[in-house]
Amino acid sequence: MTAVTNDMPIAPAAVTDARKAGNWLLIACIVLLCVWVLLPIYLLLVNALSSPAQVTGFPKRITPSFDFGSLSFFLNFQGVGKALWNSVVVALLTMVLSIGIGAPAGYALSRFDFPGKQAFRFLVLMTRAFPLPLLALPLAVLFIRTGLDDTAFGLAIVHTTLSLPFAVLITFSLFSGIPVELEEAAWTLGCNRWQAFRKVVLPLALPGIAASAVFAFTISWNEVFAAAVLTIENRTLTAFLLQSINVSPLYLKFAGGAALVVPALIFIFAVRKYLFAMWGIANR
Repeated sequence: MTAVTNDMPIAPAAVTDARKAGNWLLIACIVLLCVWVLLPIYLLLVNALSSPAQVTGFPKRITPSFDFGSLSFFLNFQGVGKALWNSVVVALLTMVLSIGIGAPAGYALSRFDFPGKQAFRFLVLMTRAFPLPLLALPLAVLFIRTGLDDTAFGLAIVHTTLSLPFAVLITFSLFSGIPVELEEAAWTLGCNRWQAFRKVVLPLALPGIAASAVFAFTISWNEVFAAAVLTIENRTLTAFLLQSINVSPLYLKFAGGAALVVPALIFIFAVRKYLFAMWGIANR
């Protein structure tokens, strides 16, 4: 005895309705995610671009008055100028060290085959798996013994460790996207490896390398834990704000938050294409 199955065809209208429902659900999720991310940033900017009286008064504004009283107070607050300068110095050192080490490593990974290459790529990424608080005490002891504590260079070394995996992976993806045949053609025309790299590969990869450098700058700019643990007199802006945030007026907190968030957002927006390239999905 055989079983008879009746396969009822799905109505085209039902399929269309399901697709529309899925599209509306996707749109709703995107809108919700954008509101979740952008609303706090918008409110931060509204308060940063309002006068101190408007920040502390009621009712609260939903649009900025473009009064720079809060930002002026923040920039003139004692210690902010020094902390801002320390942040810039540490971030610049981090940027130079990250590219100086990461770009050659990325080039080597993209052009040479050697035993353990895949394991090395994995280990480079796994350095981000170690939580910084776990290493705080050994780092503090090491830096005190070597005289690197409370110095811009010592903090830049820690920040370089945090940004180096991204620098290696981004530059590796960039160099992998440049055909090796271009270098080989330069070799046949009399260039050695260094000349071929400098005249052919570097000009093509320079925008991506610059973007990787900006990303390293952003990581250092926003880092707070190592800066708070390893510095006392020469604190960066993030560590300074963390130290004084409990006793600071509300408008100083908003202005300080804007000073940290806005540059990072600008930098990330500028290098977004090359961050996608790290995962091999950028247009080349």
